[in-house]
Amino acid sequence: MKTLVFVSLVGLFLHDTTAEMHSLKYFFTASSEVTNFPEFVAVGIVDDIQIGHYDSNIKRVELKQDWAKKITEDKAEYWEWETQRAVFHQQLFKVDLDNFKRRFNQTGGVHIVQVMIGCKWDDETGEVNGYDQHGYDGEDFIVLDTKTMTWVAPQQQAVAIKQKWDNNKAQLEYLKNYFNNECLDLLKKYVNYGRSSLMRTDLPTVSLLQKTPSSRVTCHATGFYPNRAMMFWRKDGEELHKDVDKGEILPNHDGSFQISADLQLPSDDWGKYDCVFQLSGVKEDIVTKLDKREIKTNYVNPIYMIFVIIPVVLLLVTIVCAAGFCLYKKRNAQRPPSPVNDPAVQQMMLPNQNT
Repeated sequence: MKTLVFVSLVGLFLHDTTAEMHSLKYFFTASSEVTNFPEFVAVGIVDDIQIGHYDSNIKRVELKQDWAKKITEDKAEYWEWETQRAVFHQQLFKVDLDNFKRRFNQTGGVHIVQVMIGCKWDDETGEVNGYDQHGYDGEDFIVLDTKTMTWVAPQQQAVAIKQKWDNNKAQLEYLKNYFNNECLDLLKKYVNYGRSSLMRTDLPTVSLLQKTPSSRVTCHATGFYPNRAMMFWRKDGEELHKDVDKGEILPNHDGSFQISADLQLPSDDWGKYDCVFQLSGVKEDIVTKLDKREIKTNYVNPIYMIFVIIPVVLLLVTIVCAAGFCLYKKRNAQRPPSPVNDPAVQQMMLPNQNT
């Protein structure tokens, strides 16, 4: 359960719906007693696309994007250096996990420490902001407010750490410099190297779906890229919040994404309603009017099913009867004459006249 919470938390970190915003994020995860999961995992992500992966089982950085290899044009040993840094963090996070357990008076069991650090950059305004967020067992533990460069402690167990880290001015200055220089420079390089992938936009196919005539109407968009998208219902041009259930952005097997939004059946004029899909980097919205004639469904009225089933059953019965009759005729046609009708047999059955 805690692993599932952790994955959901990562999903929240990943979504960024600003069209001009680029981001570089590193996720570090240390865990204990999680079945079929490495004790330490490090992942690098640029604009929601994973570029590299390290874990305590493989013990090396594996690249997920070919264009990420271009970073070695500036620094030949870059990925070897990243592997060494990941090994260092693996050892560091093992100690952090033990410290977290002690602070919460815990011993065994499933426990997870997560850190997300990185930066985001608006390539139009030039604004840069950083991330440094620490979580424990699926909940925020301590987070850096990069506007004030002070730490926020959502949990009581983190208050002492907050006070200590707030007083570490050298570390805060290092983080500030990291966000605005080292992280930003690396992000700009990645955006340049992976521009054809990072900047591409694929428009979706949008459909209106409904299970039964009385169920909610689903507006479903699939096949879009990137995953920075929004979908909502409107009435008379105003976004609806009541009677609307928005779904999460989900991946497709081909690397594209899908999203849906459900609308409770309106009691008034359906012509007042429409579904709006917005994709990052695309100026024009995709608007789909709520029209009964455009709704796709697999629903079949039970009454219609009766009219379909009865003829099918009658046809099957006819086929079975015909097959049985043909089999009966075939067997009779091949049956040999009865021995009683054979003259030789009849002669043998006559009484012996000599007796």
